[in-house]
Amino acid sequence: MGRHASRLATRKRSRAPFVAVAVVLAVLVLAGGVFIGFREGPLQHTSAEPLPDVYEPAMAIEPFQSSHDEDGDGIDDQTDVLASAEAYVATNPKYRSTYYAETGYPDDGFGVCTDVIAQALKGTGYDLMALLAADVQENPEAYGISEPDAAIDFRRVRNQKVFFDRHAVSLTCDTSDPTQWHGGDIVVYNEHVGIASGRRNAQGLPYLIHHYSPTQATYEEDALESWGPIIGHYRISE
Repeated sequence: MGRHASRLATRKRSRAPFVAVAVVLAVLVLAGGVFIGFREGPLQHTSAEPLPDVYEPAMAIEPFQSSHDEDGDGIDDQTDVLASAEAYVATNPKYRSTYYAETGYPDDGFGVCTDVIAQALKGTGYDLMALLAADVQENPEAYGISEPDAAIDFRRVRNQKVFFDRHAVSLTCDTSDPTQWHGGDIVVYNEHVGIASGRRNAQGLPYLIHHYSPTQATYEEDALESWGPIIGHYRISE
């Protein structure tokens, strides 16, 4: 090998580590950008399109209607909860867990699973933030909260479950009988909550309207049974 060729080879070898570092840095920057995109919202695109109702018409289950109308709008609570949940996810909220000291309710287009419940109830005439805060103040031992914070307490799954155990209509957690499950029902899992859809799968069970991830494809999913053990099933009124 000539002296000139030897120098070129040496230069190439000396540049190799810098090229490798540059590639790694570029990949990290790209990955960071993707992460931020999902974290902050630009890349999040969860669809509010409903799933097809595939339950056989011959086996149709009549929707449950509550005898109460909390907000006096002429729509019963059960129907209102479902409609309000659908209206909320139709705004395409992005997934992010953030504390809102001033408003309690997210006011920036973001939210988590418990916000589906809170917004569905708010649209029905129930201010869950105020109701739960009052219940915590009157019965702190039921919640096990040493330092109440109205701005966040109502957005925790465990607190919502305690509130519904105390103030909602408790129903079966057994999914073997689809007639016991209706659109507008509140469903609680370990560290997760959702609203039963008015549409059903082939077995007759409602789909689940919920929000759990920035990469979630659709808010409505056939996940009532598959998400995990159901530990609570409620209606806000009879």
